Amino acid sequence: MTTVGILGGGQLARMLALEGAPLGVRFLVMDATAEACAGQFAPMVVGDYTDEAALAEFASRVDVATFDFENVPSESARWLTDRVAVYPNPRALGTAQDRLAEKTLFRELGIPVPPFAAIDTRAELDAAIDAVGTPCILKTRRLGYDGKGQFRIRTAADADAAWQALGAQASKVGLILEGFVAFQRELSVVAVRGRDGEFRTWPLTENWHVDGVLSASLAPAVVEPGLAETASTYARQLAEALDYVGVFALELFCRDGELLANELAPRVHNSGHWTIEGAETSQFQNHLRAVLGLPLGSTRMVGHACMLNWIGAMPEARAVLAEPGGHWHDYGKAPREGRKVGHATLRADSTAELAAALGKVGAALGREAQVAPVIARLQDGESL
Repeated sequence: MTTVGILGGGQLARMLALEGAPLGVRFLVMDATAEACAGQFAPMVVGDYTDEAALAEFASRVDVATFDFENVPSESARWLTDRVAVYPNPRALGTAQDRLAEKTLFRELGIPVPPFAAIDTRAELDAAIDAVGTPCILKTRRLGYDGKGQFRIRTAADADAAWQALGAQASKVGLILEGFVAFQRELSVVAVRGRDGEFRTWPLTENWHVDGVLSASLAPAVVEPGLAETASTYARQLAEALDYVGVFALELFCRDGELLANELAPRVHNSGHWTIEGAETSQFQNHLRAVLGLPLGSTRMVGHACMLNWIGAMPEARAVLAEPGGHWHDYGKAPREGRKVGHATLRADSTAELAAALGKVGAALGREAQVAPVIARLQDGESL
């Protein structure tokens, strides 16, 4: 029986293990903490990702290795490649870990991006603000996620505060200044590429964030004609340039009908969770198919779907489960402010049915503000 090793033991590893069970695959998870929620469904190696002894034990027990999150050190991934097949490859992982390398690759491939500049010193920050313009955002090049490691600069007068907040990171993980995008929508395309180069995308997804954390995802996105095809083209360019194997997400801003690349996530992605119930093959199973060298499954969507993230604590499940297309996912995590602890997916055959279900769930759970923009977008789509 094949064993897939997963570096990182969070909810993504947990869902990979759950979706891999029908394929007859075993799993081994490596995480720095024994309390990682994937450990509830798969055996674990507990150790730091830079601990060669722990990595060696992990490698000796698996047939192929993959990732639960992108901040596994790329050096550790390279160390593993001498001992076991690793997908995605360390180059893809390293590129996605560094916002400067990522944005540079986007630009080289002709994928539109906001203006950006590398920042190593306080003087470079001032020069970059003049060049990029305001508003803009100072970010760490590495280790930032869910809105962390960022400082918004509204005017040049904010430069001192921005440097005070993040300047100490310049010599550690590097900084990048990015122009602020006055976007109308946040979108993502979740894609998969197999070992043989087979490439597929799921329908384009629209996302809503609160305080930098994903709140809701709607698929298929209600967008202008041609945008989904453009997003898929950009994703294919990236996958081929990086010789990528597995699932990834390309996060995009939509501004005046144009798509601008924001980030590449080299893993299964929060905005693709709806695929478990809303697509012929979920992102989790297709990721496993890809890294194992199996044929990819259809990414065709089944109806319409909306994923709602639960942050901090789980609400009561009854209202979601009472809906014919309601599906509940508890990650088995202890409640904590700002922590992703679960999600729900509502699936329906029509936009009207989905909007009605979201309205009932939102009212029952006191989540009207969370579902309101999704319902509004569905209602807008009925007139297209």
